[in-house]
Amino acid sequence: MNKTLKKILAVVAVSLTAVPSMGQDLLARQAPIDRKMKAVDSVALSRLIQIEQMASPAADLYQDWDNYTAHSESTLPDTFRIDLRGFAMPTDSRVLTSNFGARWGRQHKGLDIKVYIGDTIRAAFNGKIRVVRYEPGGYGNFVVIRHPNGLETIYGHLSRHLVKPDQEVRAGDPIGLGGNTGRSTGSHLHFETRLCGVALNPALMFDFRNQDVTGDYYNFRRSTYSRESAQANRLRGVSGSSSIGEDQLYTQSSNRKSSSRRNVASTRFHKVKKGETLYSIARKRNTTVADICKLNRIGKNMKLRPGQILKYN
Repeated sequence: MNKTLKKILAVVAVSLTAVPSMGQDLLARQAPIDRKMKAVDSVALSRLIQIEQMASPAADLYQDWDNYTAHSESTLPDTFRIDLRGFAMPTDSRVLTSNFGARWGRQHKGLDIKVYIGDTIRAAFNGKIRVVRYEPGGYGNFVVIRHPNGLETIYGHLSRHLVKPDQEVRAGDPIGLGGNTGRSTGSHLHFETRLCGVALNPALMFDFRNQDVTGDYYNFRRSTYSRESAQANRLRGVSGSSSIGEDQLYTQSSNRKSSSRRNVASTRFHKVKKGETLYSIARKRNTTVADICKLNRIGKNMKLRPGQILKYN
């Protein structure tokens, strides 16, 4: 009897010591599975967040979504960081014709960039099309895009829309063609950047002359915005005037009111056609390659793109 009991106790003891070891083996085998599941969960969660953001971009800043209103102003935050990474320039044109700010006794809420009818206009950032409309007394054919970075961008005076409301777009996707519709005196792109419906100077974020953004981020501060906007106009806006009409860029007039406008009026531009080179353009415009390079701050070996705008005098 005692021998039998001793054998039983010995078996139980061995079993008890084996359980933790077996448990550790199970945990060891389970660990890689847990890591894989965690990675899958992270990817799925990230994808879910992206889907939600695209369904209603910047929902924390905007309480509504409609396909009609161009903009509706609400209270701006005191500070807000706008992510400018992953951008695309709305147009290849480097020619500004009007600054943000006071113009003709009223506020001009965007930048005017010289484009020709039919030039491709592109989405500045990833986002979702909110408005595609025609407004005869203002924007003409225009598009409004809301972006996950908090901005809404507006593209006005288009000759044609290439998108529909609620369509998702990526930065650089074509959204329309340049035009002269609505309240416009010549073909150009009217480009606005708005935060909570309030127009901010695009020159704070976009440098059209250098075809680039001003940095990875723009830190909006209510306390310093006005000073920074004025400085941006001086650095990246139209030199010598806050508002220069299309006719002043391309025609001569006998009643110029200022020397700065006379200087701008004498500037002439060439739109690059397929197959053209700096040498062929210089011959055609009766100038030199060196002068064209100096005026446009480019190198003589720069590859030209069809539709690119070049100064030639």
